[in-house]
Amino acid sequence: MDKSLLQQQVLERLAEDLLQAEQAMRAAHETATHEENIAENKYDTLGLEAAYLATGQARRAEAIRQAMAIWRRFRPRPYDASKGIELGALVCLVDSDDKQQQLFLGPDGGSMTLVSGAQLVQVISSDAPLGRAMLGKCEGDEVSVQVAPIRQQFEVLRVH
Repeated sequence: MDKSLLQQQVLERLAEDLLQAEQAMRAAHETATHEENIAENKYDTLGLEAAYLATGQARRAEAIRQAMAIWRRFRPRPYDASKGIELGALVCLVDSDDKQQQLFLGPDGGSMTLVSGAQLVQVISSDAPLGRAMLGKCEGDEVSVQVAPIRQQFEVLRVH
């Protein structure tokens, strides 16, 4: 599995998300400023609500732009067993039911599921509970994470 192709897929998905956020922001701004939505009394809040929505969409768009900038600068390094799992690692975990999952440990803002060949790859950040738990681990190590009342345990099967 090619990490640079995964990185490109993340950037493409973020670009799609940015386009949608910008379209939603424009639509909300148009609603907020349309002459038919001028408040006629204190209970007429459609324009105000649309303005709040436009502001939220603008913040979302800016967050996506920042994530895209981080992902563009990101350079995944090859796995070094002496350092263990680091940002940029492609990790295969297996649970107690022998179910495997592929994880790509990347920077913030790219939490998503991608398809690489016939495999699903979950992109997570090192700030996610599972991401933090994997840092420094090596092949054969156990990874444990508490999710609500359940403790999940995995074995690191492979790292690239």
